Amino acid sequence: MPRPGWLVRPPEPVPYADANEAMHDLARRRLTGEIPDTLVLLEHPPVYTAGRRWKPEHIVWNEERIRAAGAELHFIDRGGSLTFHGPGQLVGYPIVDIGTKPDAIGYVRSLEEVVIRAAADVGVELHRNQVQTGVWSGERKVCAIGVRLMRARITLHGFALNCTTDLSWYDAIVPCGLADEGVASLSQLAGRDISVADMTLPVLRHFERVFGLELESCADETDSFALPTVQASATIA
Repeated sequence: MPRPGWLVRPPEPVPYADANEAMHDLARRRLTGEIPDTLVLLEHPPVYTAGRRWKPEHIVWNEERIRAAGAELHFIDRGGSLTFHGPGQLVGYPIVDIGTKPDAIGYVRSLEEVVIRAAADVGVELHRNQVQTGVWSGERKVCAIGVRLMRARITLHGFALNCTTDLSWYDAIVPCGLADEGVASLSQLAGRDISVADMTLPVLRHFERVFGLELESCADETDSFALPTVQASATIA
């Protein structure tokens, strides 16, 4: 039987700082058992995030140019290096208890599986990379994955799936610190628009199946987001 969980789906793009604060609050509440496993799905206004493995040479534009372009730059506590979040990209932050003997690599592989299956539902074939994390089409990354474990068991951060993302934003950075690989979007690969809305339900369905959850919308309980009512079905089958 699937375990009950929460779905948080803000209807509007959420500034990164607000989402980051709310995500950490949800993780602390999950750690104490106050809330069940939760999936946050959202979009961000343009923002670059630098994880713990970032290096100065991974930032191509300086901060002044980044701000002038209408984006922000945040240094955060996940693994990995630089990535971009912005309009047309489905970002997922799972807040999941993976147990007292956590398999972090297995957890990342499960996130990859969710995205690979969801992309197949819209006719796009993606795959894993034997060396790098994320989900790929050839040598181009379509979905970045970067995570952190709170107290070695509660997951933070997550995945960023390019749907109709303007890929020129990636010119400002060396994505994930990988100078020899490129990026792609589902729309580019399919030759037609595949929007965030198109991918939301497939991602939800496969997240539930891979993680054994049944997600219920819970806007009232997650007041740390301070956003309008979540626009999602009450239970995702």
